[in-house]
Amino acid sequence: MKKMFTPVLAFLLTFCVFFSSAPASAAAYNIDFSLNSEAALLVNLDTDTVVFEQNSDTKLEPASTTKIMTFIIASEQIKDLSGTKITVKKSVVDLLLGTGSSLSGVLEGEELTALQLLNCLMVPSGNDAAMVLADYVGNGDIGKFVDLMNAKAKELGCENTHFANPHGLHDEKHYTTAKDLYTITKYAMTLPYFMDISSQTRYQLPATNKSPQSRTLVTTNYLIDQYTGGSYFYRYAKGIKTGSHDQAGYCLVSTAIKDGYSYMAVILHAPKIDAQGNSITTRGEMKDTKALYEWAFSNLRIKTVVESGSSVGEVKLDYAWNKDKLLLVAEKSYATILPKEVSPTSVIITPKLPESVEAPVKKGQVVGTAVLSYANQELTTINLVASESVERSELLHSADVIRNIVTSIWFLVIVGIIVVLVIVYLVLALLYNRKRKRLRKVKKYRDM
Repeated sequence: MKKMFTPVLAFLLTFCVFFSSAPASAAAYNIDFSLNSEAALLVNLDTDTVVFEQNSDTKLEPASTTKIMTFIIASEQIKDLSGTKITVKKSVVDLLLGTGSSLSGVLEGEELTALQLLNCLMVPSGNDAAMVLADYVGNGDIGKFVDLMNAKAKELGCENTHFANPHGLHDEKHYTTAKDLYTITKYAMTLPYFMDISSQTRYQLPATNKSPQSRTLVTTNYLIDQYTGGSYFYRYAKGIKTGSHDQAGYCLVSTAIKDGYSYMAVILHAPKIDAQGNSITTRGEMKDTKALYEWAFSNLRIKTVVESGSSVGEVKLDYAWNKDKLLLVAEKSYATILPKEVSPTSVIITPKLPESVEAPVKKGQVVGTAVLSYANQELTTINLVASESVERSELLHSADVIRNIVTSIWFLVIVGIIVVLVIVYLVLALLYNRKRKRLRKVKKYRDM
């Protein structure tokens, strides 16, 4: 299979998935144009920064972008994708009769490998391939496959997603959000074959037991196809999955790489029919995606806001000889996406520190945090660590312990009680002595 996805970006996405489950920072800058789509999310993949969002938490039907999750489940459940052969059941593909489904054209009784079916699933958006894979993994029960889809969504932290089928046809209980779909896709991008398959514009299905001739499958993604895409074609785009039906509108998940920057755009519910029920031929999801990419590549840049080890603040230091302040530095460097004309110094750094810290302190020890924000939007929180190791002065510590003891409320109460008892004792002793003197006088008088 022709490799169409760079190893560098594959590594990047693997790193992002395992060290963050969702876009970590949100800049959400304003764009200077309007969108056709109801929901949109644009994320810089290099820093996992949301740079634009519109209704990204709104629950919407994803149509065939559902197949991203179908790919995940099939590829994880079938261990040998290229060696596992699956026979197409008539009963399974017949379930799609009358649905107006997009099909890859698999044939009854045809033997295909799981890998071939994944190509049929993603390139021409074959609902038939989705059903065959779901039936195989579910051991004849497509519902079990759907259960795996929902379990995986929950595992990935998707709180506003529920799948009702493996292909994305209309169902009121079948929904996700742009933000959840980003999380699902980001995970899928770490899996073998995913970006290679989803970035193809053509797939040559070899001859099979039911077809003596090979078949050419064509992508539904105009954004990446220079031959069929027309004005929608965008040379920097790669993958990933289209989707459409009347209720979901036009949907698209894609990535783009240019000048060392990489982005993912998730677009949901561009209009497919008008108020009169007439079909809309303009592909709003393609226009929106292309416009967002062009805006991002033209206007945004990665800028380092804080360098690892740079001074961020100081905190009062206790029990250190001849030293009463501890310098704090950034634990790690932090870079984010900013408008190209904006200086990194425009990012506000707000330390959150304890009133003091006690020695001993080790260099690199986390002492506090700092919140980074820009344009009244929080970007991230970083750790602040000690810039040096400081030993504790036992003399100062012991003196402070004694001072704390003698000034504590319990010590003062005990001392007060002792003082009272001493006073009582002295009073009683005085009274007793007086009484003894009186008794002595009385006895002396009687003896006379």
